[in-house]
Amino acid sequence: MNLVKKMPPAELPRERLMRDGIDALSLQELIAILLGTGTQGKSVLVLAQELLLSFGGMEGLLNASVEELTRFKGIGKAKAIVLKAAFGIALRTIKEKQDPQKRVITVADAVEIAQPVIGHLKKEVVFVILRDVKCRLIHHEVISIGILSEVLVHPREVFQPAIRHGAYSIIVCHNHPSGDPTPSKADINLTRQLFDCAKIIGIALVDHLIICRDSYTSIKKSRIL
Repeated sequence: MNLVKKMPPAELPRERLMRDGIDALSLQELIAILLGTGTQGKSVLVLAQELLLSFGGMEGLLNASVEELTRFKGIGKAKAIVLKAAFGIALRTIKEKQDPQKRVITVADAVEIAQPVIGHLKKEVVFVILRDVKCRLIHHEVISIGILSEVLVHPREVFQPAIRHGAYSIIVCHNHPSGDPTPSKADINLTRQLFDCAKIIGIALVDHLIICRDSYTSIKKSRIL
């Protein structure tokens, strides 16, 4: 049964969005609008619902690659690209709205910024948080993406954004997709290198944080070094 054809025209997602606004629509309906059409014997609303269920909800869908999306029956390359582009716009908008006067003083402050961005990722990435002399947030960005269980980064990549943005200090974060925030030997060695480079460059390295979905470790506070 094609649910879209059975619905009164006034109740179709596009019409409801125009009449009631975006907040009145469910995630399923918003995704249906992005998809535009369903497949033979399956309405776009059903396709949207099955897509959400298949990826375990919106968070899983946000993290799905174009390749993963196209493996889903009914999602071709064009639709997958539309979805990824829309999700990318939403995520960038959230980042741009971040308070430019936000002070990043504690480890918890840094985790609050980093965890939503990298805590759930399936590949290891390096993420830097830049501060001014008054500990105010200047900028943050992902600077390196690794393989499933390893991230390859050179200290110059870590400090380039800090130099570019005139940062006074930097907090380095990277995620462990395994969910275990225990620093590895490589994490500790990298931290030592970064501290040494920070002294030479004159940009303070505040901490190196290991970030997971629901947990984190501060290498500085753990007294591992």
